[in-house]
Amino acid sequence: MAKLELRNVTKRFGEIIALDAVSFTVDAGEFFVVVGPNGSGKTTLLRVIAGLVKPETGDVYIGGANVNDLPPAQRGVRMVFQGYALFPHMKVYDERRWSNLNFPLRIRKFLKEEIVKVLATVTRRVGIEKELYPRKPDQLSAGQKQKVAVGRALTIPPKVFVLDEPLSNLDPMSRVKVRDEIRRIHGEIKATTLYVTHNLPEAMALGDRLAVLNRGAIQQIGPPREVYERPVNEFVKMFIHSHDFPVPPVYR
Repeated sequence: MAKLELRNVTKRFGEIIALDAVSFTVDAGEFFVVVGPNGSGKTTLLRVIAGLVKPETGDVYIGGANVNDLPPAQRGVRMVFQGYALFPHMKVYDERRWSNLNFPLRIRKFLKEEIVKVLATVTRRVGIEKELYPRKPDQLSAGQKQKVAVGRALTIPPKVFVLDEPLSNLDPMSRVKVRDEIRRIHGEIKATTLYVTHNLPEAMALGDRLAVLNRGAIQQIGPPREVYERPVNEFVKMFIHSHDFPVPPVYR
């Protein structure tokens, strides 16, 4: 795990400002949630951290080192995409061939014995049953795909673990179950985690701290209870209280 810091990061797409001088720090091992409406810049933020998008201005630091010029593979960032991004032609896991779970290890030329050992730990931690191994992604449920995507991301221990709306494709009951599993996994791996969602109850249940984003700009950062009970401006107040909680929100 490593401290993550953004300093005045700005990203434009034509005339659209996706990120507007964004600055914040995520402590090593912290579970940090970015919440905001659709189109607020959440996914762009993650892609900048992962190195998939280059900002016009600003700096990204991981573990105290500036990673602006490092390619994604060298940043120590592992990302779970909203659409899972699994290889459709590959099985979940195959010891003898390239598969979704062993891909990051084989491409780094890990020995077979090392791969078996790593994936024994990963599949146990994420809860991937052996009966799923021979299946391809189109034979998996949304929840099973989510487990495989998370497992693949964790095969190489991350300095920073980022998740982009990872529960958006799940039904309400599955969302709660997988949400709790993600928090449990975080407790085991202790990785610095940046989690993006527009679902406020989800954010309240998961985050050590929340950042509220709107039109590319940070509106407020703080513990869930503080953000919920003491919004700093009208947007945060309207966004936070536009959500109907079936039960009182869970504060981390």
